Amino acid sequence: MVPYLLAQSIAYVLITYPMIGYSWNAYKVFWYFYSMFCTLLYFTYMGMMIVSFTPTFPVAAILQSSFYTMFNLFSGFIIPQPKIPKWWLWFYYLMPTSWTLNGMLTSQYGDVEKEITVFGEKKTFAAFVKDYFGFHHDRLQWSQIMPKSNVTLIIFIALELVTAKKIPGATYTGMIYLVVSR
Repeated sequence: MVPYLLAQSIAYVLITYPMIGYSWNAYKVFWYFYSMFCTLLYFTYMGMMIVSFTPTFPVAAILQSSFYTMFNLFSGFIIPQPKIPKWWLWFYYLMPTSWTLNGMLTSQYGDVEKEITVFGEKKTFAAFVKDYFGFHHDRLQWSQIMPKSNVTLIIFIALELVTAKKIPGATYTGMIYLVVSR
């Protein structure tokens, strides 16, 4: 699964990075690639885990749509982090999409000091990303760690449920790829 996702990420970056017009330096290209690769990893593994834990495909589709809605709603793009109510902020920090989006946007724009006019006031790209989205350039290290942690957590939960025999018909070998034998 990982080699396929790696190839898919490389192809995606080679096509979209020049089309978007981001700055061409190795640091920024790597962060864009890393963000896309982690996004593909956790969306794929989460989908496979949900499909393997549910009795039928329609139940899995319903459950996945609710998970993906939460992933996107609390990513910090639809509702920026400063606008999320304080009692829901823990969910924002739990979502892997918030960390990859933070890593992608702050790596691309967090060090850009070009002035832009936004909402009638002049500020730098870096200040806009920090003020509007709540994405801080100093959290870039966390943006590297958290997506890996989320993928590892998804796989760990799946393996724990299988080894505890809470999923009938699941095998350890099958859960390495997050597939349940039915």
